[in-house]
Amino acid sequence: MGGYRGRVPNSPQSPQTLAHLRRARDLMDRAYAEPLDVPAMAARAFMSPAHFSREFKTAYGETPYAYLMTRRVERAMALLRAVSSVTDACTAVGATSLGSFSSAFSRLVGESPSAYRTRPHDAVEAMPPCIAKVLTRPTRYAAPVPSRIGEDAASARA
Repeated sequence: MGGYRGRVPNSPQSPQTLAHLRRARDLMDRAYAEPLDVPAMAARAFMSPAHFSREFKTAYGETPYAYLMTRRVERAMALLRAVSSVTDACTAVGATSLGSFSSAFSRLVGESPSAYRTRPHDAVEAMPPCIAKVLTRPTRYAAPVPSRIGEDAASARA
């Protein structure tokens, strides 16, 4: 047949590609507090940055940066439950901008870091840590957070 040897779009990824992507994902899980960028993650996966971003999104359903921010927010949630300040949690998880971190936190969790910190977490503290980690993991596919100024979709269309 023809000489095309590339991957057919939407075809399953090879086990070797998935193993390389896992190396980069493991790096993000371990070194979330370090200044990681896509080229550094791509190097860990033995791929170019653009190819890595495409393959990562195909494999995991989100971009490498989105995955890293989700891990950072997850770690920050644990720190905030342990009565850490928002600024301390922000810097401890490797975020460089408190404003950007707070926006990402609010988008993923549905409330500001300050509100999350002041809210009681008795149920989470009563769970085994492995269960609490699964049940409190933030997700990008949750309901959208309402606008801070009280707009809703109906009034925006009017």
